This record gives sequence, structure tokens and C-alpha cells, in this order.
Amino acid sequence: MFKKILALIFCVLTLSLIAYCKINHSTEKSIIAITQIAPHPSLDRIREGIMDTLKATKRTDIQIIFENAFGNISTATQIAQRFASLNPKVIVPITTPSAQTVQTASSGKQTPIVFVAITDPVQAHFANPNGTNIPHITGISDAPPYLAQAKQMITLTRKKNITVGILYNPGEANSISQIKEIEKELQKFGGKIILSPATSTVSVNQAVSYLVGKVDAIYLPNDNTVVSALTSVLKITHTHKIPVFSSDPESVKAGCTAAVAPDQYAIGVQAAKMIIRILNGEKTDTIPVEKSLKINEYVNEKVSDHMVLGSPQPQ
Repeated sequence: MFKKILALIFCVLTLSLIAYCKINHSTEKSIIAITQIAPHPSLDRIREGIMDTLKATKRTDIQIIFENAFGNISTATQIAQRFASLNPKVIVPITTPSAQTVQTASSGKQTPIVFVAITDPVQAHFANPNGTNIPHITGISDAPPYLAQAKQMITLTRKKNITVGILYNPGEANSISQIKEIEKELQKFGGKIILSPATSTVSVNQAVSYLVGKVDAIYLPNDNTVVSALTSVLKITHTHKIPVFSSDPESVKAGCTAAVAPDQYAIGVQAAKMIIRILNGEKTDTIPVEKSLKINEYVNEKVSDHMVLGSPQPQ
């Protein structure tokens, strides 16, 4: 009798588990997994643009999950591995370091990846040399308009043959690409650059100090290491009245002199539209990599308080 009761209980439990799995499968939602390398106002604005746009669709068949690596590559790797194991509908890495961890974790899978805020997708190996898609990957480049940036630096500093110091992490492929582009544009006006590398946020102070007395202005590319140490940069540059030009609009709010850069929230909206196309059945490979569509000029209202102005430039 006891054995019969146990057998009956086992059958009931088995049938319940099967029913539960079927219900769970039938109500399973498509996961949109967003991973961000670090907390930062610009990256946060990108994420807000993505999430607001997706929520505005009022779709009930998706679930958005988000994790932040807080600047730690090991943590970013763990997040990427965890996301890949969930077999999400789309993984959305924000910035190159997060995208690289996701690409590695998703190797061998066919999970669509929509990257955001990779300045040079070709240099970072997220697009083919001719700019076309690599399998299962598309996204939005946040490359700034380098010519407009060069013109802004020359106009605001009123310097002929301007010398611009550039802070960057040599380990970030995007930074090297940006340096080449901004140098090319500055040279058109007789300008030149002085490089000052910083391999970590701790070494940024020393890199800034090296440029004091040598440059008319400092330029910050979209470099995660440098932007993460922005407070240290501005403390030194404001003391010595060295203007700081950024590729990140939110940095102007923090105290940089000016920027010509993509609208970060708009980048998020743009990325979300790609995600929606994938949710609606389009293949990632058929959605071309895009550049940010909305570019703005930003100038700090207190610009004259933290820069030495030269002679007015001839028009």
C-alpha cells in the first residue's frame, strides 16, 4: 500500500512538473539583456533612451534585464557569460569593453548583438573593414564629427596653430582611431597634438600634469579610462586655466569647456529601434551598422572662468 501511495505521489508530481514546464514555456518572454561597463551620465542616458523606447512599445512579450560592471572587466565578463547562458533575444552591450566580453561569451551562439557607443566598430572588430556587418552583430557608432570639433577648439581658444594635448588609454582601440582622426583635422588649420597616455584611472593625474605648460587645450576622446577620471582631469586643468574639449556632452555639464558630440539619449532611441526590428523578425545581419543621427554643440556657460583666451582669430 505504501509503495502504491509513493508511486501515486510521484506520478502527480511528475505530471505537475510537466504542466508547469509547459505553462512556463508558453508564457516565456523574449529577454533583452543590457550590459554597461560603468556608471556614467552619458552611458546612463544611452540606456535610458533604449529602455524608454522599448517600454513605449507596451509590448508584453519582452523582459528587459540590466547589469552594470562598475568599471570591472572581470565583472563584465561574468555578466556577459550569464547573459549568454539565458539565450536572450538580443544582448545590448554599451561601450567597447562590454561588447568585447559579450562577443567572447556568445562565441558559437547565434544570439543577436546590438552594440552601442563603439566609436570605431571596424577598429574594434565589430564590423568588416568595408563597414558591413559581421555575423549576428549590428549597432550604433558614437563617432563624433572631428572636423567640427577641431573648428570649435580653434574658435573658442582663439589660438592660431593650436597645440592640443590628448589624454588616452593606449589599450583602447577606439582611442587610437579617434586620435588619428582629430589630428588629421587639426593639421588642416596648422594645429598639432601632444599625446599623454594613461593606462589606468590612477595614472590620469600624472598624464594631465605632463601636459601643463605644453598645450593650448586638452582633448578627451571617447575613452572609458579618461572619462572615468574626469574629476581629476578638471581639477588640474581648471587650476591652470587649460580648456578641455570633450567628445562626451555630459562631460560639459561636469565642467569641460565644450564639445561637439552625439546626443546620448538619441543614440539609445536609435539602438532601441534596431532591437524592435529584430523582435519583429528581421535578421541582425541585414540591419546595417549606423552612426549617431543627432549631433549637438555644447558650450559651458562658465567657459571664460577656466580657460586662457588668445587673440581673436581672423574670420
